Amino acid sequence: MKKLAFILLTSLATSSFAHNLQFNTALPYVSVQTDGEVIINNGSINYKNWESPALAGKVRVLQHMAGRSSVKEKNDSLMEMIKSQRFDASKYQTTTIINAEDAIFGTGAFVKSSAEKGKKNNPHSQVILDQTGQVKKDWGLQPKESLIVVLDKSGKVKFAHEGKLSEQQMNQVIELIKNLVQ
Repeated sequence: MKKLAFILLTSLATSSFAHNLQFNTALPYVSVQTDGEVIINNGSINYKNWESPALAGKVRVLQHMAGRSSVKEKNDSLMEMIKSQRFDASKYQTTTIINAEDAIFGTGAFVKSSAEKGKKNNPHSQVILDQTGQVKKDWGLQPKESLIVVLDKSGKVKFAHEGKLSEQQMNQVIELIKNLVQ
């Protein structure tokens, strides 16, 4: 318990809060209706409306990113670390929100196909394609940037940082997840 308290306090101290996300509270409500959550059903891809309260129920790392490969690459190392941990899918899920509005002009079709490919390659992960940039607007996020948030199973923010995470922050996120899924 002391280790978890230390991690929680250090995550608050080292997190970047240029956004309107608040530590130990639920994320501000947002709804994505164009396109929304990528769903694979019998091999075919569909989309459904998505709302932020749906994040409660599992420990999550939420990654919001501009629809640019340079932004995706910023925190690829963290995603690889998470995959290597093989967290119990009944207790943990990664959620990726792609801001297609913040893509390089003319790359919209590529961003959409990349989101669909990401869901096919990681069917246990949740992928949301936000064509209008609603999440970025509602959460006060920086343009052309990546956000990493750790949520507990009740959907409360335990860590939030915009930009590339340091190695120390990545290790902190992994330890935080380990403690939260217990």
